[in-house]
Amino acid sequence: MIMHIMHPQTRNGKWRRALATLPLIAALGGCDMVVMNPAGDVARQQADLILWSTGLMLLIIIPVMALTVIFAWRYRASNKDSDYAPDWDHSTALELVIWSAPLLIIIALGALTWVATHTLDPYREVGRIAAGKPVPADQKPLDVEVVSLDWKWLFIYPEQGVATVNELVVPVDRQVRFRLTSSDVMNTFYVPAMAGMIYTMAGMETKLHAVLNKPGNYAGMSANYSGAGFSGMHFRTHALDEAGFARWVASTKAAAGKLDTATYLKLEQPSERVPVMHFGSIERGLFDRAVNQCVRPGAPCMSESMHGHGHIPAPAATAAPAAAGQHPHHPSTSSTGA
Repeated sequence: MIMHIMHPQTRNGKWRRALATLPLIAALGGCDMVVMNPAGDVARQQADLILWSTGLMLLIIIPVMALTVIFAWRYRASNKDSDYAPDWDHSTALELVIWSAPLLIIIALGALTWVATHTLDPYREVGRIAAGKPVPADQKPLDVEVVSLDWKWLFIYPEQGVATVNELVVPVDRQVRFRLTSSDVMNTFYVPAMAGMIYTMAGMETKLHAVLNKPGNYAGMSANYSGAGFSGMHFRTHALDEAGFARWVASTKAAAGKLDTATYLKLEQPSERVPVMHFGSIERGLFDRAVNQCVRPGAPCMSESMHGHGHIPAPAATAAPAAAGQHPHHPSTSSTGA
């Protein structure tokens, strides 16, 4: 018989390595799982749906796993005290438990999913700002038009008359109404702290309604692979109070750049890790022409090609100037005019 004897130093080395990993495990406690701890009410309801669904499924999973171990132990070959019933083949009570419990859970999951799917429909305006806080009757949603480009994000604020690249700024506790499209490859617009992801597709318009309830600086990204520059297709989302948002609008209007057809066509060209850009004025109707794939002069608009009619605003007017009394302010240290 051969005996293996572990040297004391070997045992001590393994213990030291195990102890060395403890700080790493403890550090995980500081991780912020933003999907389960979001800053927006829509994302909060989506996180609650995940928790409820997981809890309902565990009502079956945990008992099945426990019974697997119990049965394996109780009816093991060496247990001579367990009952031996080779002719047993049916139990009405057991059949009721086996089939009714999963059926009830499936019904509960189906009802929960059906309600949540309609309540959290991204095309539907939010029914509340936060739990127990309905949308004020006089509150107007903030409109933001989003275009995914290769490989950057363009945000147009039609009411404010400004635009940005790779920076989204919204006021807290105010519904944001997104209209989204893509200039080329399909992408996915995703701000985990605010709401679930929504696709952007060339020649199509998608919509998303969401809200952020806490001031802060949040990550935004494309969650759909779109080519070589995909890994750098990120943007920051700043949530400000109403006064801070007004100051940001005023400071952005002071930027020298204008988002017009020529500028858009330059942005449309593939480029990676583009810094934040601000445009103090915008060309009217640019987003609608981006949806209809007719930004380039002379290109036929899809709406006209398919239906033989339709009107896309001509590139002429520039957005109205900023309201008086606003003061410049910017939440980001990275800012360039284009």
